[in-house]
Amino acid sequence: MKILIIGGVAGGAGAAARLRRLSETDEIIMFEKTPYISYANCGLPYYIGGVIEDREDLLVQTVEGLSERFNLDIRVNSEVLSIDKDKRIVTVKNLLSGKEYIESYDKLVLSPGANAIIPPIENVETVNNVFTLKTVPDTDAIFNYINDNKVKKAVVVGGGFIGVETAENLVERGIDVTLIDFMDQVIAGPADFEMAQYLHSELTANGVTLILSDLVSKISKDGKQVFTKNGVTIDTDLIIMSVGIRPATEIADKAGLDLHEKTKAILVNDNFLTSDKNIYAVGDAIMQKNTLGKEAMIPLAWGANRQARQVADAIHGKTIKKDIIRGANALKVFEKTFASVGLTEKAAKAEDLNYDVIYATRGNHAGYYPGATPIVLKLIFNNKTGEIYGAQGIGNDGVEKRIDVISTAMKFGGKATDLSSIEICYAPPFNSAKDPVNILGYIAENVMADVYKTVQYHEIDDIIKSGGTLVDVRTVGEFEYGHIGDCGLLPLDEIRENTDMLPKDKSAPLYVTCQVGHRAYVAIQILKNIGYTNLYNLTGGYGLYKTATTVFK
Repeated sequence: MKILIIGGVAGGAGAAARLRRLSETDEIIMFEKTPYISYANCGLPYYIGGVIEDREDLLVQTVEGLSERFNLDIRVNSEVLSIDKDKRIVTVKNLLSGKEYIESYDKLVLSPGANAIIPPIENVETVNNVFTLKTVPDTDAIFNYINDNKVKKAVVVGGGFIGVETAENLVERGIDVTLIDFMDQVIAGPADFEMAQYLHSELTANGVTLILSDLVSKISKDGKQVFTKNGVTIDTDLIIMSVGIRPATEIADKAGLDLHEKTKAILVNDNFLTSDKNIYAVGDAIMQKNTLGKEAMIPLAWGANRQARQVADAIHGKTIKKDIIRGANALKVFEKTFASVGLTEKAAKAEDLNYDVIYATRGNHAGYYPGATPIVLKLIFNNKTGEIYGAQGIGNDGVEKRIDVISTAMKFGGKATDLSSIEICYAPPFNSAKDPVNILGYIAENVMADVYKTVQYHEIDDIIKSGGTLVDVRTVGEFEYGHIGDCGLLPLDEIRENTDMLPKDKSAPLYVTCQVGHRAYVAIQILKNIGYTNLYNLTGGYGLYKTATTVFK
């Protein structure tokens, strides 16, 4: 077969290598518009920040190395202008010489990726200090501009993964950074608001100025000022646009391939075959199956790498199964790590799912071993069947490991209650005998067995205002340091001797809180044993409530 591949990096380069491993006789030609065939997209911000010191470390494979090892015909600086699917030919332009030519194919693999979006802001196209960060040339341009212009101030527009990582790395370069996002939080896709609040705290603690729920409306003609819709003016030397990506599917559209009506991503079947029987597609440019098995855009590296192998297998007649992509991800923000998998609570609510939410806060390893720090885990699950819809975590160390465990459980159909019985490696430097994931499982067991009901941080203020009774079972010192509204204090160890302080009506709703939820659970067990029947645990406790309701600027 003669197989053409449009686009390199994970999808294209991975498919080419797998195709060669399956056949020594196929003719494989790969076209890449940039000079670089395979590079670490996700590492680009860290080169700008100086964490990755050697630029060559970004290049996963060179043209020469990949060509020699796998006997490939790799043509960089080559843009495919059009596809004629009836004649099975493509028109290619050599961007160095300007020459155009025709290449035929038996099978064609599209891996065009996605393009960074530049919003239609006044003067954005005319100033010379506005950049996007998607490719190695983008990185070079930003890196050189910072050095040549002695940049002191920067504005990052967009609080997604790349925007937050870029903000962090600019700070590492000693640059004063303002981060602007039209949402009320950063990383709105994989994180719910209260979990993003921990990142807001970390960003502001490290000097990043956050401007949320606002839009950039204009850039000055010299690029030295940014103006927002809400009337904020920011002085700057550098502007990074990181507002999102859109699939690079123009040639697929012109060729008449079926695209998703809204996203314009390429529609593929379970064999990654497009609407044409000889054209396949993978990576950021295609629609994929999300946690619920619904079509979605999920532009993450794991999926592209996995699909690269699968599409090569499909071309060679092997039986494959298109994976559900649950979107497992991780993000470093200074000393914090955020990670998530599956649906957010926002998404579960939008899908009108029957779900419950619980939180567990535990140390990343044994508390008596030096250096233990807390991890906050959030689980979204079906409160009738136990099906896990998604999970999020935030902490200093070991967060991604816990999300990996939950992701694995989801892959194999594990329920929320199964998390309590997962055996996880234990030694004091690495873990506690009860892992935070196990704790989530125990909490899920309690909720599903109706040991108690839960209430969330965003509900409790209205409950108190409406006359509900909230009892805080922490210590006096903790209570005096901070508490929720007009709640009453009844320390856990004093409940049995002070039952007269509790409501007389034992069937009325009684809400209990502590710092993270565990002592509240112990208190609920005591209260149940003395006759109270309508008990609620403020899941996540005062600690989560405090972080979620703080305004960070």
